Amino acid sequence: MKNIFIILFLMGATAMSAQSIAKNALGIRVGDNDGFGGEISYQRYLKENNRLEFDLGWRDSNNVDAFKLVGLYQWVMPIDGGFHWYVGAGGGVGSFDAGDNDGAFALVAGDLGIEYDFDIPLVISLDMRPELGFNDSYSDDLDLDIALGIRYQF
Repeated sequence: MKNIFIILFLMGATAMSAQSIAKNALGIRVGDNDGFGGEISYQRYLKENNRLEFDLGWRDSNNVDAFKLVGLYQWVMPIDGGFHWYVGAGGGVGSFDAGDNDGAFALVAGDLGIEYDFDIPLVISLDMRPELGFNDSYSDDLDLDIALGIRYQF
């Protein structure tokens, strides 16, 4: 019974809120990213409370050449003023070359975050992304990526 009330409350809060998601947002997402470092991040509006996010991370060094592309479907809910929280799910693919250890990998990911939408076309976010990788020689475990995002909205 308690779960039913929680679900109805969330559905009502989402339906009653007038959400303003930018049509496009482009910027960076800086965190650990499981050794990839920063990512180029793009968000695309779908409908009132939903958007897609695509993040491309890469690493080019003496020891490792790699890239990772992640796509997420996100649900965005207002908190107060310019603050929103969001949750999402998706997946990704990538490739790595670390000398005699190389190959491709796939992953599934979740996303939970909070963001602030300034009066200027700028949004800043802090999120947590658990990723479950599928590849024996690179990433076959659960990784937790916490990152700060800064995006220009247009």
